[in-house]
Amino acid sequence: MADDSGKIGWGVQRRGRGLWTRNAVKGVRLRDENLRRDGRIEWRSWNPRASKLAAALIRTKRDPTLLIPEPGSTALYVGAGHGTTISHLHDHLCGSDNHHGGRIVAVDLSPRCIRDLIRLSGARSGISPVLADARRLDQFAPFVPERVPWILQDVSQAGQVDLMIRICERFLAPSGVALLSLKAASERWSDGGDEAKFTQAEERLTSSNLQLNERIDLRGFEDQHVMFVIRAD
Repeated sequence: MADDSGKIGWGVQRRGRGLWTRNAVKGVRLRDENLRRDGRIEWRSWNPRASKLAAALIRTKRDPTLLIPEPGSTALYVGAGHGTTISHLHDHLCGSDNHHGGRIVAVDLSPRCIRDLIRLSGARSGISPVLADARRLDQFAPFVPERVPWILQDVSQAGQVDLMIRICERFLAPSGVALLSLKAASERWSDGGDEAKFTQAEERLTSSNLQLNERIDLRGFEDQHVMFVIRAD
């Protein structure tokens, strides 16, 4: 639980209005972020305007530690992108030289993103880039042989909610946490505006076998986005 110093888990810290992660590769920046020293520990700024997970950690009204995986565990990230959020997850989940023994299965359909993730994994042990279509679970299932305690889905395509339910039913461990970053513009529902789309998504998740814990509005950091926090029973 976040304490008075702003600590959120082992490798994530809130300081003032900003977020920082404990840099696993000292002296190295990924996206020109700021670095600061605290004794022998180096912290790397985590920009909530460049990471929807960071935005959710700032905006959640619950314990933020519930939104991040435990160090040393396995995380599944579907729609991993170029690696900004992956790198901050790695700081916390794996640590320097992956001394925690964590693993991030990073799935993306874009060859360019996978090239960036492969380059990132060369410096950060524990990241497993997988080129696969998020809708075709069998393509990345061999890289997830056991159910995992933490999943994040961030794919900008129609049918995100039903896809998330399928992914959770197949890969999320009992009592595990899953985060769905939903972009309203990606959905094809025609009735109503963004709010109607988010409400329909919430109703669909609530009617599934999953437990919806929180709906986090990311407006101001990522417009037209909501992060849904889901738990498996």
